[in-house]
Amino acid sequence: MDTATIVVLAGLVIGLIYGGVGLVSGFCMMSSLRGWWAEGDGRLVRTYALAMGVAIATSQLLAASGLVDLGKSIYLQSSFSAPVMFFGGLLFGYGMVMSNGCGSRALVLLGKGNLRSFVVVIVLGIVAQMTLKGLIAPTRIAMVGASQTTAAVNSVPALLSTLGLGAIPARMLSASVLSAALIIFAFAYAPFRQSWGQIAAGLVVGVLVAGGWFATGYLGADDFNPVPVTSLTFIAPIADALQYVMLSTGSTLNFGIATVGGVFAGSLITALATGRFHWEGYQSPRHMLRSAGGAALMGAGGVMAFGCSVGQGLTGLSTLALASFVAVAGIMVGTAAGLRGALRVRPLAAA
Repeated sequence: MDTATIVVLAGLVIGLIYGGVGLVSGFCMMSSLRGWWAEGDGRLVRTYALAMGVAIATSQLLAASGLVDLGKSIYLQSSFSAPVMFFGGLLFGYGMVMSNGCGSRALVLLGKGNLRSFVVVIVLGIVAQMTLKGLIAPTRIAMVGASQTTAAVNSVPALLSTLGLGAIPARMLSASVLSAALIIFAFAYAPFRQSWGQIAAGLVVGVLVAGGWFATGYLGADDFNPVPVTSLTFIAPIADALQYVMLSTGSTLNFGIATVGGVFAGSLITALATGRFHWEGYQSPRHMLRSAGGAALMGAGGVMAFGCSVGQGLTGLSTLALASFVAVAGIMVGTAAGLRGALRVRPLAAA
């Protein structure tokens, strides 16, 4: 079996697990922040924090051991546009609230029969492809060209190395501090400590991020047929998956497409096995319009930010890339604007 096939199968397995865990646990950044900021329930946000902490710790261990070169990922680039990444994060975060979930959550809900998520996935994929290669791409490229800068350092470990620390100590110190802070934040909340299912979900998702790096960066390391070093992310992969199902004869399966298919299949299998599957639709045309609008914002914003709430919020941050912190800050601000304040996305019944 060649390395490309191994990587595709690994992506499928990782997607299957993520889909099942996501359905059972409700794993979602938007739901986490809404529960924490708007409803006073901090359990889901602790699940996300635990996943972040585990993803950082395990991914940096892979990098420190030399098994995976995270520097080959899209996140650790020497040149990037902080304004465009932040703006993209803003669009994504606000769109996530409008659509009531991110791209990965839409795939999970689609597996349990939520037809609203079908619209979200299709619109997100189309607009993401437009922003990557289509009508919106020239504007995005011009924005990046006008604001792109080359940074002397591109990650937290590199920043610490400028203070005199060696590469490995800088990596381990930064990973230890950040992951420990996130894990302590998670377990400091008593209701979370009693939620064994949420604890398991955070641990599993964090390990899946490292699993993606291992699959593409180690199992896929082939000098003659290398594959892109990546892990869990959903904006470009959803766009690629949509193109693949339409033009499979001219496309090649990759880790991202396999992951997207795996998430849907994992959710569907879990929903059928646990009796969670049931059809759901829109309440009104206005509901559909708002949901589709949010998906469009997520598609365009996710491309500008180089990732989504999972692609940057977990996978990007696991590399400790400075650009990922910028993108995640934008996502958080955009989500906050959608959940609270003058720009809050109001319930349809109250609109």
